[in-house]
Amino acid sequence: MTGSDPLPLVVTAYVAMAAFMAGLWALQLRLRNASIADAGWCLGLVLIVCWYAGAAHGDTDRRWLVAIMGSIYALRLGFYILIDRVLGKAEDARYQRLRQEWGEQQHVRMFFYFQLQAAAIALFSLPFLVLMQNPRPTFSLWELAGALLWLLAVTGESMADWQLARFRAKPWNRDRVCREGLWRYSRHPNYFFEWLHWWAYVVMGVGLPNWGVTLLGPLVMGWALLKVTGIPPSEEQAVAGRGEEYRLYQRTTSAFFPWFPKTEKRGREP
Repeated sequence: MTGSDPLPLVVTAYVAMAAFMAGLWALQLRLRNASIADAGWCLGLVLIVCWYAGAAHGDTDRRWLVAIMGSIYALRLGFYILIDRVLGKAEDARYQRLRQEWGEQQHVRMFFYFQLQAAAIALFSLPFLVLMQNPRPTFSLWELAGALLWLLAVTGESMADWQLARFRAKPWNRDRVCREGLWRYSRHPNYFFEWLHWWAYVVMGVGLPNWGVTLLGPLVMGWALLKVTGIPPSEEQAVAGRGEEYRLYQRTTSAFFPWFPKTEKRGREP
């Protein structure tokens, strides 16, 4: 393997994650909670970026700095998912719906879903590998700017998750909509900062030969959050559970990008 050829590393990462996710699929057969795939995605990303740090070619200090950044991001998110959706919790409603839709084919289709997560880990590991292969011994201003953006994004996502968890922990808020903190300015601030986090690696990679590969992170994650696994099912579930209060929230609050909420005029009550 040459220092400029990342393909063997990526292929090895994918094969390892395919086996890892197959094991988690077998575990969810017993737990009956497919949310373990979400926590497993985070742990898998940590394992891969740390392995890249030891196996890739590039400046050693930079390799481990990038690995630490990726690990902090993924471990925090994975731990939050584990506590919020897996340990002692019923399976998330979106997975329950999938089981109902898939019927007798649910186990086979769920296996392929878990394998899709393995492919996603390999895909989202590419920005880290690009940064690690940078041979320059000194850090650039672009890398400093990206690191600051990373700090802002990870802090923002952590705050959004903490504010929502604190709101939900109060029994009287069970059927209410969270408008506290960052949730006053966006219906999904956690998704926004998750997406923003991937832009940090794009900024850090400016000027590198394979810089364009880093764009896969924010582009694919943005598509998933806005169109597939993020906002659409979350909004559908929120409307079903909170009804008109959430519809009001939709009319007055930005879905993704944080912005000041609108004031909805109401007619005078008789």
